Amino acid sequence: MDYKKAADLLYKAEAGCYQIGMLTAENPDMTVEDAYAVQLENVRRREAAGEKVIGMKIGLTSKGMQRLLGVNEPDYGHLFENMLLPEGVPCSMSGLIQPKVEGELSFYLNKTLSGPGVTIADVYAATEYVIPSIEIVDSRIKDWKIKLCDTVADNGSSARLVLGGRMTPVKDVDMRLTGMMLEQNGELISTGTTAEVWGNPAAAVAWLANKLGSFGIALKAGSIVMAGAVTAALAAKAGDHFTVSFQGMGSVSVKFVE
Repeated sequence: MDYKKAADLLYKAEAGCYQIGMLTAENPDMTVEDAYAVQLENVRRREAAGEKVIGMKIGLTSKGMQRLLGVNEPDYGHLFENMLLPEGVPCSMSGLIQPKVEGELSFYLNKTLSGPGVTIADVYAATEYVIPSIEIVDSRIKDWKIKLCDTVADNGSSARLVLGGRMTPVKDVDMRLTGMMLEQNGELISTGTTAEVWGNPAAAVAWLANKLGSFGIALKAGSIVMAGAVTAALAAKAGDHFTVSFQGMGSVSVKFVE
């Protein structure tokens, strides 16, 4: 398939805030490897324009989402500096198409992780702290009607991220049994534990390091890694206010405006 053509469609859709049809409908033989090649086309394009990669996001870490898309492993996308929204700064809908909010745990790495062979213990040793986070996902594909290759090509359906202000050492966190609450406009909408994320969010980070290692890429020290959603994403509209709280770790909030 024509990677540059597919990447250009996604790039222009994001810049222009409009939706396009499923890439997999136009390219029925598209593979996951093809989709990552499309993603990397736009990563290179953004870096050439001066944008800086600050980390990675992991998606499809829950068994429910994997069953929905018919896959048995997560996926990933790149996080850019201009996607980072300081807490307290409203998120403008003007740059988004069909946003949704997810509550996640983010890892800040102070050591480089290079696969293959990265373990959960290696992730613990490489993590300086973890942070309550909100990921704002968005899809350039019409009505979120996506298959795995569509979301992978579309940089994991990434858009914005908000990091909480409280940093917690990994040793102080039960990576499987820490509870999370997701509130919308002051109402508790969903709850879950970190075990929903690939059994352990650190296992998702290890998966990512090993997956990147298969492409000869290291997960660098100084990276932020969003480990995946604890509960289902919630659609957002102007006026909505979301708060994500992790047990014993504080919270993080974002408000959407026109």
